[in-house]
Amino acid sequence: MSGHLLSSIPFLPPCYLLTQLLLENNPLQVIAYWIHDFIQKHLQIEKESSSDSIASSQQQQSFDLLVGPQLLAYVIVSIFGYWATDYLIPAIKSYTLQKGICGKDLGKRGTKIADNDIPEALGIVPGAIFLICLTFCLVGYATSHPTKQLDLNSALLSVCFMLFLGFTDDVLDWPWRYKLVLPTVASLPLLCCYSGSTSIVVPIQLRSWLMQNGELTTFGRILCYFVVVDENANGSILNLGLWYLLYMGMLAVFCTNAINIYAGINGLEAGQAYVIGCAVLFHNLLEIQSGSDAKENHLFSAMIMLSFIGVTLGLLKHNWYPASVFVGDTFCYFAGMTFAVVGILGHFSKTLLLFFIPQVINFLYSTPQLFKLVPCPRHRLPKFNPHTGLMEPSTFECRSDQYTWLKRNINDTTVPNMTLINLMLQYLGPMNEKSLCIVLLGLQMMFCALGLLIRYKISSVFFDA
Repeated sequence: MSGHLLSSIPFLPPCYLLTQLLLENNPLQVIAYWIHDFIQKHLQIEKESSSDSIASSQQQQSFDLLVGPQLLAYVIVSIFGYWATDYLIPAIKSYTLQKGICGKDLGKRGTKIADNDIPEALGIVPGAIFLICLTFCLVGYATSHPTKQLDLNSALLSVCFMLFLGFTDDVLDWPWRYKLVLPTVASLPLLCCYSGSTSIVVPIQLRSWLMQNGELTTFGRILCYFVVVDENANGSILNLGLWYLLYMGMLAVFCTNAINIYAGINGLEAGQAYVIGCAVLFHNLLEIQSGSDAKENHLFSAMIMLSFIGVTLGLLKHNWYPASVFVGDTFCYFAGMTFAVVGILGHFSKTLLLFFIPQVINFLYSTPQLFKLVPCPRHRLPKFNPHTGLMEPSTFECRSDQYTWLKRNINDTTVPNMTLINLMLQYLGPMNEKSLCIVLLGLQMMFCALGLLIRYKISSVFFDA
């Protein structure tokens, strides 16, 4: 199956909704009005009469509700982002090679191309193009949504900070302790301008633990020392306060590192980010189409996601098997912070985690190695068998009496590294690198679909309509 066909599959659902929203109104009429309004505001000296101002204000309010033309502008910027990324990567990679920012493809050991230098840190290209695209979008979006200017500026600041951190990590190879602390600092602009609710809805099945017969239970009274139980809502709402802000800060740290540790084969980092981006965009467009109260927040998220999908697809074209460039930590951090930005400022941080289920599984499964309870090699990516041409689970050595809880055969002196990639190879058997990437991205799409099912169908079992 060709790469072009595979890349179209995740984008088909949001593309269907996007087409419906774009055709809802005549975009040319709205664009003509925007041009006329811009000329009146910025190029004409004469002041409008009060009646003209009122009419213009009313017309502006009606056009602000037409999201189709705005989405059209963001789609055009997204196409520019794809083209610019695709065009610049071949040009920029020669500069990284000249400066020695390159590496070997460890998944090609034993082949003729094993010693070829592959340019690294090429995530800087889509990251820089993304910031340019977002700046273009900012001009139009901030004009029609002036209350979101602070959100836009904080989003740019956080993404720019992580892009810088990722590139310096590729060049200087920061220790892990910095990779955990600095994303926390980068998330502070998002948390400072967060103006949404810090409350959560308690599942119906758990409300009796907090209140019974209109009074707090013992557990509910203990809980009140840490959070606020809304007695007027009969225990159905918890105000977490600063704990909710702490959760969002940890979400930013998780998103930036989750993609980084779920990597190691050609196309996986950019591919998983592309699939998650399409899922987030689909969720945003569903909320916009349904006329949700949070329509403005989801339009803000859709604006960011369209540009992100464009530049990521341009990168994926060059990172797909066999990769001509490596995305580096630059892309992983920039992509993770972008998702954190839309989740926090779009006010759907809990839904966002549903699209990260494979990354959550990989993190939990990797925990013994990440926290040094089990030996953790520097590289845990699958190993390439040059005799069969297939990828196999990578391992670390140990004594026969060690880590028996991780072994299928107690007498083994090797244990597979604890990553989701190696786990799939253990159960599905060896496969070539391209097929392995397709399987993992298929798994990502399946879990994103499951996340949407939970959000829109299964959640009604646990929460009020």
